[in-house]
Amino acid sequence: MNIYISNLSYGISDADLRDLFNEYGEVMSAKVIMDRETGRSRGFGFVEMADDANGQTAIDELNNAEYDGKTISVSVARPRTERPQGGGGFNNRRGGNGGGNNYNSRRY
Repeated sequence: MNIYISNLSYGISDADLRDLFNEYGEVMSAKVIMDRETGRSRGFGFVEMADDANGQTAIDELNNAEYDGKTISVSVARPRTERPQGGGGFNNRRGGNGGGNNYNSRRY
């Protein structure tokens, strides 16, 4: 079972997550998601548990629990959706001109 945990304290590590969920059964993986640019935690993570029943027990007992001074949210992770490939709205940020300098459209 793949579990999503949000509102984590920024000081929480992968090992901390693993230790928290180990109380409920075998943890196959535990990962705090980090920001690529800053290297700082993004405040959420994922835990994969070997047994679905143990995973559900962990969700039931840890959802809205206080952990490291914050109230965490714990739920079944939804499948990741594919993001569209491409520029992601570049033209919208540049006023629709595609970032060109209109050099070729000038008349001399």
